[in-house]
Amino acid sequence: MGERQQFRGRIAGVGSTSGIRVVVGWWQESPYGTFADAMVERADGHRMLLAPTEPVADLVSTTYTFDEVRVEPVAVTDQVRPGRWEFTSPSLTLTLEVGARMPLGHLLRLVPAAVSASPAFATAVDPVARVVLRGVRTRGQARAGRREYYGARDMHAVTSVRGVLDGIPLGDLGPVDPPCRFGFSSTPRAPSVTDVVTTIVQVSGS
Repeated sequence: MGERQQFRGRIAGVGSTSGIRVVVGWWQESPYGTFADAMVERADGHRMLLAPTEPVADLVSTTYTFDEVRVEPVAVTDQVRPGRWEFTSPSLTLTLEVGARMPLGHLLRLVPAAVSASPAFATAVDPVARVVLRGVRTRGQARAGRREYYGARDMHAVTSVRGVLDGIPLGDLGPVDPPCRFGFSSTPRAPSVTDVVTTIVQVSGS
């Protein structure tokens, strides 16, 4: 394997009755420090990246596919109330209510952290993830000669969403359906927050 970058944090994936689907990454540990970003797919299929800095935008936009990239102030907090995410940027405001641990979350917590974070484990469970979670992959080929591995550690349900994208209300909570088309994998169809370790490997010679 080539150069490896690892990101530890949480990913929230939600749909809405307006047809807009949003994936928020909130990374506590990464080569870029602590940061958050959002990938948005509108009902018409237009895909947007909201990133806090040019280096983050460059990495994400060359790993995944977007029709538009916006670099703007981005923040996520759960300090207002435990179980509530508040995402804010000039383009998007989003409030997520996070509920109980999902059945899959209980199973994921049985796997030792060091094991679940490894690319080998992500490779081993990928065939199962494809069958159990529509649109979800735990390993795959990204753009720019990169391979990605997702090691999930926990999963909680999202119970409600409020938000506005470019002045347009998102509407009520809905499934992530159709799956998002940013890369080889979407988030689960059921709105959720997943604790995850993402490993990006630059394939040698790419």
